Amino acid sequence: MVSSKSTSLDALKSLRRLLILFILTNVCCENAGWAVENNTEERPNILFLFADDWGRHASVLSKIDGAGGINDVVQTPNFDKVASRGVLFRNAHVSAPSCTPCRSALLTGRHFWQTGTGSILRGAVYDSSIPSFPPLLREQGYCVGYSHKVWSPGTPANSPFTQDESFGKHGGRINQFSQTVTKLISKGTPRETAKLAILDEVRGNFRDMLNSCKDNAPFCYWFGPTNVHRKWIKGSGKDLWGIDPDSLQGKMPAFLPDVPEVRQDLADYFGEIAAWDAAVGVLLDELEKAKLTDNTLVVISGDHGAPGFPHGKCNLYSFGTGVCLSVTGPGVVGGRVVDDMVSLIDLAPTFLEAARIKPPESMTGRSLWPLLHSKKSGFIDPTRDCVFTGRERHVESARADFTPYPQRAIRTHDHVLIMNFRPDRWPLGDPYRLEDGPEPTQQELETNTRVTLPDEDAGPTKAWLVQSRKEESWKQLFN
Repeated sequence: MVSSKSTSLDALKSLRRLLILFILTNVCCENAGWAVENNTEERPNILFLFADDWGRHASVLSKIDGAGGINDVVQTPNFDKVASRGVLFRNAHVSAPSCTPCRSALLTGRHFWQTGTGSILRGAVYDSSIPSFPPLLREQGYCVGYSHKVWSPGTPANSPFTQDESFGKHGGRINQFSQTVTKLISKGTPRETAKLAILDEVRGNFRDMLNSCKDNAPFCYWFGPTNVHRKWIKGSGKDLWGIDPDSLQGKMPAFLPDVPEVRQDLADYFGEIAAWDAAVGVLLDELEKAKLTDNTLVVISGDHGAPGFPHGKCNLYSFGTGVCLSVTGPGVVGGRVVDDMVSLIDLAPTFLEAARIKPPESMTGRSLWPLLHSKKSGFIDPTRDCVFTGRERHVESARADFTPYPQRAIRTHDHVLIMNFRPDRWPLGDPYRLEDGPEPTQQELETNTRVTLPDEDAGPTKAWLVQSRKEESWKQLFN
């Protein structure tokens, strides 16, 4: 006769064997799946289109947010095309509204304040000890390349790419689009011919990158022109793209003066966005011609809000940290708008997971793949209810003692809490020559960022605000 105690022990042993078998089976299955996923032939290409100073401005946003705002006027047909066939993120924000720290965060998948000497703009030094997605892709067999701006004005400017991975032989006039086209027109070149000459350079550089990839290796190409960054040719928005400044009248947000000077400045900014979008169209067309569209993850975004405008670049308001973001490609369930709060630090782990590479633990960003795979629209993941943003130092001489203006913010769908840790300092830099004269001239305010309030880019809007700052109607906007 078998005792109940013996029966219980046998049962426990059997359960333990089953548990061990279950664990081993799952480990084997996981390893087998990982091996299949790491098959180079099945990994997608990655085309990352990243504009300098391009905020949340696209014509498709006028449709989903509702008409009546400034996005009624901007023209982005190629971005709109990607957004319609892929996923458009309605609430995407950068880690810091300043070029270098934003890019440090994006490359490493960490908040900008976790990137060491990469957390400031001027004087930043890239910390190669922090894992970033381009080298990790390179190590796993990806053909990696870039054109134009990656990480500058930090040092080295092309980090974490190598100089051999730069593709610019055909030219970089896209970076001074309105200046170049205006000059060509003045010499007798028809307007559309002048535009196409610049876009052909974009095409040639991309083709060179594609031709450099050997043995059917998947590619990762970073396209980062700087034309949307100031300076622009005054009046170029209307002259080159037909964007009438008067069409913005009555549509300006409350923090932007609805006056002719500012409307024209914004129209010129939108003109450079239109040029950027035209370059996006060229690259999408090249993908199609090379029959690579179906196996290429296309991601389009910008590094922060509008330069030289109140609430924009260098500010933690939505006009400064909010950016366009759309993703399409293999595995993406398209035709959707996602309202979840996402940060651009989420892109590095997203790229790595697309390449079947496990993101390193150093990456605090969260992969977007659960959202990209979902069939839902609107709010999907209840844990994505906020993002964190901040800033430290932008222009090094913004304050006489070279000190920063440390800020952090928590942003939800409805609110933003901004903490100013040194409210005794001027947010956009010291008011050089505004209190002890001689006051800066119109030309200085439009062309020399450092002449006063150096964390606000020089331009017509800055000039107008400084010169109107004592008028009761505009005093609050200046402050």
